[in-house]
Amino acid sequence: MTVIKTIDYKNDGEFHEKLIEEVLSAYPEKTAKKRAKHLAVTKDGASDCGVKSNIKSIPGVMSIRGCAYAGAKGVVWGPVKDMVHISHGPVGCGQYSWSQRRNFYTGETGVDSFVTMQFTSDFQEKDIVFGGDKKLKTMIDEIEALFPLNKGISVMSECPVGLIGDDIESVAKQKAAEIGKPVVPVRCEGFRGVSQSLGHHIANDAVRDFIFDKGKEESEFQSTPYDVVLIGDYNIGGDAWSSRRLLEEMGLRVIAQWTGDSTLAELERAPKAKLNLIHCYRSMNYISRHMEEKYGTPWYEFNLFGPSRIEFSLRAIAEFFDDKIKEGAERVIAKYKPMADAVIARYKPRLEGKKVMLYVGGLRPRHMVNAYEDLGMMIVGAGYEFAHKDDYQRTSEYVKEGTLIFDDVTQFEMEKFIERIRPDLVGSGIKEKYATQKMGVPFRQLHSWDYSGPYHGYDGFAIFARDMDMAVNSPAYGLFKAPWAKGPAPEAIAAE
Repeated sequence: MTVIKTIDYKNDGEFHEKLIEEVLSAYPEKTAKKRAKHLAVTKDGASDCGVKSNIKSIPGVMSIRGCAYAGAKGVVWGPVKDMVHISHGPVGCGQYSWSQRRNFYTGETGVDSFVTMQFTSDFQEKDIVFGGDKKLKTMIDEIEALFPLNKGISVMSECPVGLIGDDIESVAKQKAAEIGKPVVPVRCEGFRGVSQSLGHHIANDAVRDFIFDKGKEESEFQSTPYDVVLIGDYNIGGDAWSSRRLLEEMGLRVIAQWTGDSTLAELERAPKAKLNLIHCYRSMNYISRHMEEKYGTPWYEFNLFGPSRIEFSLRAIAEFFDDKIKEGAERVIAKYKPMADAVIARYKPRLEGKKVMLYVGGLRPRHMVNAYEDLGMMIVGAGYEFAHKDDYQRTSEYVKEGTLIFDDVTQFEMEKFIERIRPDLVGSGIKEKYATQKMGVPFRQLHSWDYSGPYHGYDGFAIFARDMDMAVNSPAYGLFKAPWAKGPAPEAIAAE
Protein backbone atom coordinates (compact mmCIF):
# COMPACT_ATOMS: atom_id res chain seq x y z
CA MET A 1 0.00 0.00 0.00
CA THR A 2 1.24 3.48 -0.86
CA VAL A 3 2.16 5.51 2.20
CA ILE A 4 1.13 9.17 2.04
CA LYS A 5 2.44 11.69 4.52
CA THR A 6 0.37 14.63 5.63
CA ILE A 7 1.60 17.82 3.98
CA ASP A 8 1.37 21.54 4.56
CA TYR A 9 -1.91 21.69 2.71
CA LYS A 10 -2.89 23.48 -0.41
CA ASN A 11 -5.21 22.13 -3.08
CA ASP A 12 -2.59 19.73 -4.34
CA GLY A 13 -3.94 17.66 -7.22
CA GLU A 14 -0.98 15.28 -7.20
CA PHE A 15 -1.50 14.58 -3.51
CA HIS A 16 -5.16 13.88 -4.10
CA GLU A 17 -4.43 11.53 -6.99
CA LYS A 18 -2.04 9.53 -4.79
CA LEU A 19 -4.66 9.50 -2.06
CA ILE A 20 -7.19 8.02 -4.48
CA GLU A 21 -4.65 5.33 -5.41
CA GLU A 22 -4.14 4.46 -1.76
CA VAL A 23 -7.86 4.19 -1.08
CA LEU A 24 -8.44 1.99 -4.11
CA SER A 25 -5.57 -0.30 -3.16
CA ALA A 26 -7.55 -1.47 -0.12
CA TYR A 27 -10.36 -2.89 -2.29
CA PRO A 28 -10.54 -6.18 -4.19
CA GLU A 29 -9.55 -5.65 -7.82
CA LYS A 30 -13.08 -5.71 -9.22
CA THR A 31 -14.41 -3.27 -6.62
CA ALA A 32 -11.41 -0.97 -7.05
CA LYS A 33 -12.00 -0.83 -10.79
CA LYS A 34 -15.61 0.21 -10.26
CA ARG A 35 -14.93 2.73 -7.52
CA ALA A 36 -12.11 4.36 -9.52
CA LYS A 37 -14.75 5.77 -11.87
CA HIS A 38 -16.32 7.71 -8.99
CA LEU A 39 -13.19 9.45 -7.67
CA ALA A 40 -11.34 12.23 -9.44
CA VAL A 41 -9.37 15.46 -9.14
CA THR A 42 -10.47 18.62 -10.92
CA LYS A 43 -8.31 19.74 -13.83
CA ASP A 44 -7.85 23.28 -15.02
CA GLY A 45 -10.15 24.05 -17.94
CA ALA A 46 -12.08 20.77 -17.74
CA SER A 47 -15.80 21.13 -18.43
CA ASP A 48 -16.67 18.50 -15.85
CA CYS A 49 -15.03 16.58 -13.02
CA GLY A 50 -14.86 13.32 -14.96
CA VAL A 51 -16.57 11.12 -12.40
CA LYS A 52 -19.26 8.55 -13.09
CA SER A 53 -22.53 9.14 -11.27
CA ASN A 54 -26.14 7.96 -10.93
CA ILE A 55 -24.96 4.34 -10.91
CA LYS A 56 -26.14 1.78 -8.36
CA SER A 57 -23.94 1.40 -5.29
CA ILE A 58 -21.72 -1.62 -4.83
CA PRO A 59 -23.24 -4.00 -2.23
CA GLY A 60 -21.27 -4.06 0.99
CA VAL A 61 -19.43 -0.72 0.69
CA MET A 62 -21.77 1.15 3.06
CA SER A 63 -23.24 3.79 0.76
CA ILE A 64 -24.74 6.83 2.46
CA ARG A 65 -27.51 7.28 -0.11
CA GLY A 66 -31.24 7.39 0.52
CA CYS A 67 -34.05 5.78 -1.47
CA ALA A 68 -36.73 6.86 -3.94
CA TYR A 69 -39.27 7.18 -1.11
CA ALA A 70 -36.93 9.59 0.66
CA GLY A 71 -36.66 11.71 -2.47
CA ALA A 72 -40.39 11.83 -3.16
CA LYS A 73 -41.83 12.10 0.32
CA GLY A 74 -38.95 13.44 2.36
CA VAL A 75 -37.90 16.11 -0.14
CA VAL A 76 -40.54 17.11 -2.70
CA TRP A 77 -44.03 16.31 -1.38
CA GLY A 78 -43.55 16.35 2.39
CA PRO A 79 -43.29 20.17 2.77
CA VAL A 80 -46.61 20.86 0.94
CA LYS A 81 -48.32 21.96 4.11
CA ASP A 82 -52.08 21.80 3.45
CA MET A 83 -52.03 18.27 2.03
CA VAL A 84 -51.89 15.06 4.04
CA HIS A 85 -49.07 12.76 2.90
CA ILE A 86 -49.62 9.07 3.59
CA SER A 87 -46.65 6.74 3.97
CA HIS A 88 -48.29 3.62 2.58
CA GLY A 89 -46.55 0.57 3.99
CA PRO A 90 -44.87 -0.47 7.27
CA VAL A 91 -44.39 2.19 9.94
CA GLY A 92 -40.58 2.33 9.72
CA CYS A 93 -40.20 4.51 6.63
CA GLY A 94 -42.73 7.07 7.79
CA GLN A 95 -41.23 7.13 11.28
CA TYR A 96 -37.72 7.72 9.93
CA SER A 97 -38.88 10.50 7.61
CA TRP A 98 -41.03 12.19 10.24
CA SER A 99 -39.92 15.84 10.61
CA GLN A 100 -36.37 14.98 9.54
CA ARG A 101 -35.88 17.97 7.26
CA ARG A 102 -37.04 20.91 9.45
CA ASN A 103 -39.29 22.31 6.70
CA PHE A 104 -40.61 25.42 8.44
CA TYR A 105 -44.16 26.54 7.65
CA THR A 106 -46.90 28.89 8.79
CA GLY A 107 -50.30 27.55 9.79
CA GLU A 108 -52.05 25.62 12.53
CA THR A 109 -50.66 22.09 12.77
CA GLY A 110 -53.43 19.52 12.59
CA VAL A 111 -55.95 22.07 11.36
CA ASP A 112 -54.77 23.46 8.03
CA SER A 113 -51.10 22.33 8.04
CA PHE A 114 -49.78 18.79 8.37
CA VAL A 115 -46.02 18.85 7.61
CA THR A 116 -44.84 17.61 11.00
CA MET A 117 -47.55 14.98 11.36
CA GLN A 118 -46.98 11.35 10.42
CA PHE A 119 -49.67 9.42 8.54
CA THR A 120 -48.91 5.76 7.92
CA SER A 121 -50.99 2.74 6.92
CA ASP A 122 -48.79 0.69 9.27
CA PHE A 123 -48.65 -2.56 7.28
CA GLN A 124 -48.86 -5.78 9.25
CA GLU A 125 -48.34 -9.36 8.01
CA LYS A 126 -51.96 -9.71 6.94
CA ASP A 127 -51.63 -6.60 4.76
CA ILE A 128 -48.65 -8.15 2.98
CA VAL A 129 -50.63 -11.32 2.37
CA PHE A 130 -54.04 -9.87 1.45
CA GLY A 131 -53.04 -6.41 0.21
CA GLY A 132 -53.47 -2.95 1.67
CA ASP A 133 -56.00 -1.40 -0.73
CA LYS A 134 -58.94 -1.66 1.64
CA LYS A 135 -56.87 -0.28 4.49
CA LEU A 136 -55.83 2.67 2.32
CA LYS A 137 -59.45 3.47 1.48
CA THR A 138 -60.41 3.38 5.15
CA MET A 139 -57.45 5.57 6.04
CA ILE A 140 -58.44 8.24 3.50
CA ASP A 141 -61.99 8.26 4.92
CA GLU A 142 -60.59 8.70 8.45
CA ILE A 143 -58.33 11.55 7.31
CA GLU A 144 -61.32 13.33 5.79
CA ALA A 145 -63.28 12.94 9.03
CA LEU A 146 -60.45 14.01 11.34
CA PHE A 147 -58.83 16.72 9.20
CA PRO A 148 -61.57 18.20 7.00
CA LEU A 149 -59.55 21.31 6.10
CA ASN A 150 -56.92 19.37 4.16
CA LYS A 151 -56.78 20.35 0.49
CA GLY A 152 -55.73 16.97 -0.83
CA ILE A 153 -53.89 13.73 -0.10
CA SER A 154 -50.81 12.07 -1.52
CA VAL A 155 -50.10 8.34 -1.25
CA MET A 156 -46.38 7.57 -0.98
CA SER A 157 -45.79 3.89 -1.66
CA GLU A 158 -43.11 2.05 0.29
CA CYS A 159 -41.22 -1.03 -0.91
CA PRO A 160 -43.78 -3.74 0.05
CA VAL A 161 -46.51 -1.95 -1.92
CA GLY A 162 -44.60 -2.42 -5.16
CA LEU A 163 -43.69 -6.00 -4.30
CA ILE A 164 -47.23 -7.18 -3.57
CA GLY A 165 -48.84 -5.13 -6.35
CA ASP A 166 -51.25 -2.84 -4.48
CA ASP A 167 -53.22 -0.74 -6.99
CA ILE A 168 -52.83 2.69 -5.38
CA GLU A 169 -53.76 4.42 -8.64
CA SER A 170 -57.21 2.82 -8.65
CA VAL A 171 -57.78 3.69 -5.00
CA ALA A 172 -56.62 7.28 -5.55
CA LYS A 173 -58.96 7.75 -8.53
CA GLN A 174 -61.95 6.34 -6.64
CA LYS A 175 -61.39 8.33 -3.46
CA ALA A 176 -60.63 11.58 -5.33
CA ALA A 177 -64.06 11.33 -6.96
CA GLU A 178 -65.71 10.63 -3.60
CA ILE A 179 -64.11 13.42 -1.57
CA GLY A 180 -63.82 15.97 -4.36
CA LYS A 181 -60.12 16.63 -3.71
CA PRO A 182 -56.88 15.53 -5.37
CA VAL A 183 -55.61 12.15 -4.21
CA VAL A 184 -52.18 11.72 -5.78
CA PRO A 185 -50.60 8.26 -6.10
CA VAL A 186 -46.81 8.48 -6.02
CA ARG A 187 -45.05 5.26 -7.06
CA CYS A 188 -41.88 5.89 -5.06
CA GLU A 189 -41.08 2.44 -3.66
CA GLY A 190 -37.62 2.68 -2.14
CA PHE A 191 -36.10 0.02 -4.39
CA ARG A 192 -36.74 2.08 -7.54
CA GLY A 193 -33.66 3.57 -9.15
CA VAL A 194 -30.22 3.84 -7.58
CA SER A 195 -30.88 6.60 -5.02
CA GLN A 196 -33.36 9.23 -3.85
CA SER A 197 -32.80 11.03 -7.16
CA LEU A 198 -35.38 8.91 -8.97
CA GLY A 199 -37.82 9.75 -6.17
CA HIS A 200 -37.48 13.44 -7.07
CA HIS A 201 -38.24 12.65 -10.70
CA ILE A 202 -41.24 10.48 -9.81
CA ALA A 203 -42.59 13.23 -7.53
CA ASN A 204 -42.16 15.84 -10.28
CA ASP A 205 -44.05 13.61 -12.70
CA ALA A 206 -46.87 13.23 -10.16
CA VAL A 207 -47.21 17.02 -9.95
CA ARG A 208 -47.28 17.19 -13.74
CA ASP A 209 -49.87 14.43 -14.13
CA PHE A 210 -52.19 15.06 -11.16
CA ILE A 211 -51.86 18.76 -10.28
CA PHE A 212 -51.14 20.83 -13.36
CA ASP A 213 -54.25 21.80 -15.34
CA LYS A 214 -56.45 19.82 -12.94
CA GLY A 215 -57.33 22.50 -10.37
CA LYS A 216 -60.07 25.08 -10.66
CA GLU A 217 -59.01 28.36 -12.24
CA GLU A 218 -58.49 31.05 -9.63
CA SER A 219 -60.63 33.87 -10.95
CA GLU A 220 -59.16 36.27 -8.39
CA PHE A 221 -55.58 35.58 -9.46
CA GLN A 222 -54.21 38.51 -11.43
CA SER A 223 -50.94 37.96 -13.26
CA THR A 224 -48.18 40.60 -13.30
CA PRO A 225 -44.99 40.96 -15.39
CA TYR A 226 -42.91 40.25 -12.30
CA ASP A 227 -44.33 36.90 -11.17
CA VAL A 228 -41.76 34.25 -10.23
CA VAL A 229 -41.82 30.84 -8.58
CA LEU A 230 -39.23 30.00 -5.94
CA ILE A 231 -38.72 26.35 -6.81
CA GLY A 232 -36.55 23.65 -5.23
CA ASP A 233 -36.33 25.47 -1.89
CA TYR A 234 -37.74 23.41 0.96
CA ASN A 235 -37.55 26.15 3.62
CA ILE A 236 -35.13 24.26 5.84
CA GLY A 237 -34.66 26.43 8.89
CA GLY A 238 -36.54 29.23 7.09
CA ASP A 239 -34.34 29.40 3.97
CA ALA A 240 -37.19 30.12 1.54
CA TRP A 241 -38.38 33.02 3.66
CA SER A 242 -34.92 34.61 3.49
CA SER A 243 -34.76 34.11 -0.27
CA ARG A 244 -38.28 35.39 -0.83
CA ARG A 245 -37.57 38.55 1.14
CA LEU A 246 -34.73 39.53 -1.17
CA LEU A 247 -36.68 38.74 -4.33
CA GLU A 248 -39.63 40.79 -3.20
CA GLU A 249 -37.42 43.66 -2.07
CA MET A 250 -36.04 43.94 -5.60
CA GLY A 251 -39.57 44.20 -6.99
CA LEU A 252 -40.52 40.66 -7.94
CA ARG A 253 -43.69 38.88 -6.82
CA VAL A 254 -43.24 35.33 -5.57
CA ILE A 255 -46.50 33.59 -6.48
CA ALA A 256 -45.44 30.14 -5.25
CA GLN A 257 -42.82 28.43 -3.10
CA TRP A 258 -41.91 24.89 -4.12
CA THR A 259 -42.31 23.17 -1.80
CA GLY A 260 -41.21 24.76 1.46
CA ASP A 261 -44.17 26.39 3.21
CA SER A 262 -46.23 25.79 0.07
CA THR A 263 -49.88 25.00 -0.55
CA LEU A 264 -51.67 22.97 -3.17
CA ALA A 265 -52.90 26.22 -4.75
CA GLU A 266 -49.28 27.35 -5.18
CA LEU A 267 -48.45 24.15 -7.05
CA GLU A 268 -51.45 24.70 -9.30
CA ARG A 269 -50.65 28.33 -10.14
CA ALA A 270 -46.93 27.83 -10.84
CA PRO A 271 -47.34 27.69 -14.65
CA LYS A 272 -48.61 31.29 -14.55
CA ALA A 273 -45.16 32.59 -13.59
CA LYS A 274 -42.88 34.56 -15.90
CA LEU A 275 -39.75 32.86 -14.53
CA ASN A 276 -38.97 29.77 -12.45
CA LEU A 277 -36.10 30.35 -10.03
CA ILE A 278 -34.71 26.92 -9.22
CA HIS A 279 -32.55 26.49 -6.14
CA CYS A 280 -32.13 22.71 -5.92
CA TYR A 281 -31.46 21.79 -9.53
CA ARG A 282 -31.25 18.06 -8.91
CA SER A 283 -34.70 17.70 -7.35
CA MET A 284 -36.71 20.12 -9.50
CA ASN A 285 -35.07 20.44 -12.92
CA TYR A 286 -37.53 17.91 -14.35
CA ILE A 287 -40.67 19.93 -13.66
CA SER A 288 -38.88 23.16 -14.61
CA ARG A 289 -38.03 21.72 -18.02
CA HIS A 290 -41.63 20.54 -18.41
CA MET A 291 -42.99 24.03 -17.67
CA GLU A 292 -40.53 25.51 -20.14
CA GLU A 293 -41.63 23.09 -22.87
CA LYS A 294 -45.39 23.23 -22.25
CA TYR A 295 -45.98 26.74 -20.90
CA GLY A 296 -42.94 28.57 -22.26
CA THR A 297 -41.71 29.48 -18.75
CA PRO A 298 -37.92 29.96 -18.64
CA TRP A 299 -35.96 28.82 -15.60
CA TYR A 300 -32.72 29.88 -13.95
CA GLU A 301 -30.63 28.11 -11.30
CA PHE A 302 -29.78 30.70 -8.67
CA ASN A 303 -27.63 30.58 -5.54
CA LEU A 304 -28.14 32.70 -2.41
CA PHE A 305 -25.34 31.20 -0.27
CA GLY A 306 -22.85 33.91 0.67
CA PRO A 307 -22.66 37.57 -0.44
CA SER A 308 -20.60 37.04 -3.60
CA ARG A 309 -23.10 34.58 -5.05
CA ILE A 310 -26.08 36.56 -3.79
CA GLU A 311 -24.88 39.59 -5.75
CA PHE A 312 -24.21 37.46 -8.83
CA SER A 313 -27.61 35.75 -8.66
CA LEU A 314 -29.69 38.87 -8.03
CA ARG A 315 -28.10 40.61 -11.01
CA ALA A 316 -28.56 37.54 -13.21
CA ILE A 317 -32.22 37.24 -12.21
CA ALA A 318 -32.75 40.94 -12.91
CA GLU A 319 -31.53 40.43 -16.48
CA PHE A 320 -34.76 38.52 -17.22
CA PHE A 321 -36.77 41.66 -16.43
CA ASP A 322 -36.78 45.41 -17.08
CA ASP A 323 -34.83 48.34 -15.64
CA LYS A 324 -37.15 48.56 -12.64
CA ILE A 325 -36.02 45.13 -11.42
CA LYS A 326 -32.38 45.79 -12.35
CA GLU A 327 -32.45 48.98 -10.25
CA GLY A 328 -34.16 47.01 -7.48
CA ALA A 329 -31.40 44.40 -7.49
CA GLU A 330 -28.71 47.07 -7.14
CA ARG A 331 -30.68 48.74 -4.35
CA VAL A 332 -30.93 45.46 -2.41
CA ILE A 333 -27.23 44.69 -2.89
CA ALA A 334 -26.24 48.18 -1.70
CA LYS A 335 -28.55 47.93 1.31
CA TYR A 336 -27.12 44.67 2.61
CA LYS A 337 -23.47 45.02 1.59
CA PRO A 338 -22.45 46.78 4.87
CA MET A 339 -24.06 43.93 6.81
CA ALA A 340 -22.21 41.29 4.78
CA ASP A 341 -18.92 43.20 5.10
CA ALA A 342 -19.37 43.37 8.87
CA VAL A 343 -19.93 39.60 9.05
CA ILE A 344 -16.81 38.95 6.98
CA ALA A 345 -14.75 41.38 9.04
CA ARG A 346 -15.76 39.59 12.23
CA TYR A 347 -15.36 35.96 11.17
CA LYS A 348 -12.82 35.86 8.34
CA PRO A 349 -9.81 36.43 10.66
CA ARG A 350 -10.95 33.40 12.68
CA LEU A 351 -11.67 31.15 9.69
CA GLU A 352 -9.22 32.18 6.97
CA GLY A 353 -7.17 29.31 5.56
CA LYS A 354 -9.31 26.58 7.14
CA LYS A 355 -9.88 23.48 4.99
CA VAL A 356 -13.40 22.21 4.31
CA MET A 357 -14.67 18.89 2.95
CA LEU A 358 -18.27 18.72 1.72
CA TYR A 359 -20.31 15.59 1.11
CA VAL A 360 -24.00 16.33 0.77
CA GLY A 361 -26.90 15.72 -1.57
CA GLY A 362 -28.68 18.05 -3.94
CA LEU A 363 -26.82 21.29 -4.55
CA ARG A 364 -24.71 22.12 -1.53
CA PRO A 365 -21.33 20.70 -2.60
CA ARG A 366 -21.22 23.45 -5.22
CA HIS A 367 -23.61 26.14 -4.03
CA MET A 368 -21.90 26.54 -0.65
CA VAL A 369 -18.37 26.81 -2.05
CA ASN A 370 -18.43 30.59 -2.45
CA ALA A 371 -19.99 31.14 0.98
CA TYR A 372 -16.98 29.40 2.53
CA GLU A 373 -14.58 31.28 0.27
CA ASP A 374 -16.20 34.58 1.27
CA LEU A 375 -14.96 33.73 4.77
CA GLY A 376 -11.47 32.84 3.53
CA MET A 377 -11.99 29.08 3.82
CA MET A 378 -10.81 26.56 1.22
CA ILE A 379 -12.80 23.66 -0.26
CA VAL A 380 -10.42 20.70 -0.52
CA GLY A 381 -12.98 18.02 -1.32
CA ALA A 382 -16.56 17.95 -2.56
CA GLY A 383 -18.94 15.15 -3.39
CA TYR A 384 -22.58 14.22 -3.84
CA GLU A 385 -24.67 11.31 -2.67
CA PHE A 386 -26.96 11.14 -5.69
CA ALA A 387 -25.73 13.58 -8.34
CA HIS A 388 -25.92 13.17 -12.11
CA LYS A 389 -23.34 14.16 -14.70
CA ASP A 390 -24.78 17.64 -15.14
CA ASP A 391 -24.36 18.30 -11.41
CA TYR A 392 -20.64 17.62 -11.68
CA GLN A 393 -20.42 19.79 -14.78
CA ARG A 394 -21.89 22.62 -12.74
CA THR A 395 -19.52 21.87 -9.86
CA SER A 396 -16.48 22.48 -12.07
CA GLU A 397 -17.55 26.12 -12.30
CA TYR A 398 -17.22 26.53 -8.53
CA VAL A 399 -14.26 24.52 -7.25
CA LYS A 400 -10.57 25.20 -7.81
CA GLU A 401 -8.13 23.06 -9.75
CA GLY A 402 -6.82 20.15 -7.71
CA THR A 403 -9.98 19.71 -5.62
CA LEU A 404 -10.80 16.13 -4.68
CA ILE A 405 -14.15 15.06 -6.13
CA PHE A 406 -16.04 11.97 -5.01
CA ASP A 407 -19.39 10.47 -5.97
CA ASP A 408 -21.43 8.16 -3.70
CA VAL A 409 -18.43 7.94 -1.39
CA THR A 410 -18.20 4.89 0.86
CA GLN A 411 -17.77 5.04 4.60
CA PHE A 412 -14.22 3.69 4.27
CA GLU A 413 -13.28 6.28 1.64
CA MET A 414 -14.75 9.12 3.65
CA GLU A 415 -12.83 8.18 6.77
CA LYS A 416 -9.58 7.72 4.83
CA PHE A 417 -9.95 11.09 3.09
CA ILE A 418 -10.53 12.78 6.44
CA GLU A 419 -7.55 11.01 8.01
CA ARG A 420 -5.14 11.96 5.22
CA ILE A 421 -6.33 15.46 4.38
CA ARG A 422 -7.10 16.45 7.99
CA PRO A 423 -9.76 19.06 7.13
CA ASP A 424 -10.63 21.69 9.70
CA LEU A 425 -14.33 21.14 9.03
CA VAL A 426 -16.52 18.49 7.40
CA GLY A 427 -20.01 19.32 6.16
CA SER A 428 -22.20 16.30 5.51
CA GLY A 429 -25.28 14.46 6.81
CA ILE A 430 -26.46 13.00 10.08
CA LYS A 431 -25.07 9.52 9.30
CA GLU A 432 -21.56 10.93 9.01
CA LYS A 433 -21.76 13.42 11.86
CA TYR A 434 -20.84 11.43 14.95
CA ALA A 435 -18.17 9.25 13.34
CA THR A 436 -16.43 12.40 12.10
CA GLN A 437 -16.62 14.11 15.48
CA LYS A 438 -15.17 11.00 17.15
CA MET A 439 -12.22 11.41 14.79
CA GLY A 440 -11.62 14.81 16.39
CA VAL A 441 -12.78 16.79 13.36
CA PRO A 442 -15.37 19.60 13.62
CA PHE A 443 -18.59 18.88 11.76
CA ARG A 444 -21.71 20.69 10.54
CA GLN A 445 -24.81 18.81 9.44
CA LEU A 446 -25.61 20.36 6.07
CA HIS A 447 -28.86 18.58 5.27
CA SER A 448 -30.88 20.37 7.94
CA TRP A 449 -28.38 22.95 9.27
CA ASP A 450 -27.81 21.17 12.60
CA TYR A 451 -30.97 22.70 14.11
CA SER A 452 -29.88 26.18 13.04
CA GLY A 453 -30.57 28.30 9.96
CA PRO A 454 -31.58 29.88 7.77
CA TYR A 455 -28.39 29.91 5.68
CA HIS A 456 -29.79 31.55 2.52
CA GLY A 457 -29.63 35.29 1.91
CA TYR A 458 -27.77 37.98 3.77
CA ASP A 459 -29.30 37.29 7.17
CA GLY A 460 -28.63 33.60 6.60
CA PHE A 461 -24.98 34.31 5.83
CA ALA A 462 -24.55 35.87 9.27
CA ILE A 463 -25.93 32.69 10.88
CA PHE A 464 -23.84 30.49 8.59
CA ALA A 465 -20.60 32.33 9.50
CA ARG A 466 -21.38 32.13 13.22
CA ASP A 467 -22.11 28.39 13.04
CA MET A 468 -18.93 27.61 11.10
CA ASP A 469 -16.90 29.61 13.62
CA MET A 470 -18.50 27.77 16.54
CA ALA A 471 -17.65 24.44 14.96
CA VAL A 472 -14.11 25.13 13.75
CA ASN A 473 -12.96 27.05 16.82
CA SER A 474 -14.64 24.94 19.47
CA PRO A 475 -12.09 24.08 22.21
CA ALA A 476 -13.64 20.64 22.64
CA TYR A 477 -11.63 19.10 19.81
CA GLY A 478 -8.37 19.92 21.55
CA LEU A 479 -9.31 17.74 24.51
CA PHE A 480 -8.95 14.34 22.83
CA LYS A 481 -6.90 12.68 20.14
CA ALA A 482 -8.07 11.46 16.77
CA PRO A 483 -7.80 7.66 16.29
CA TRP A 484 -4.77 7.95 14.02
CA ALA A 485 -2.93 10.10 16.60
CA LYS A 486 -3.17 7.43 19.30
CA GLY A 487 -0.75 4.60 19.91
CA PRO A 488 -1.62 0.94 19.35
CA ALA A 489 -4.62 -0.27 21.32
CA PRO A 490 -3.71 -2.11 24.54
CA GLU A 491 -4.15 -5.85 24.49
CA ALA A 492 -7.38 -7.10 25.94
CA ILE A 493 -7.13 -8.41 29.49
CA ALA A 494 -7.97 -12.10 29.57
CA ALA A 495 -10.92 -13.00 31.77
CA GLU A 496 -9.93 -14.86 34.90
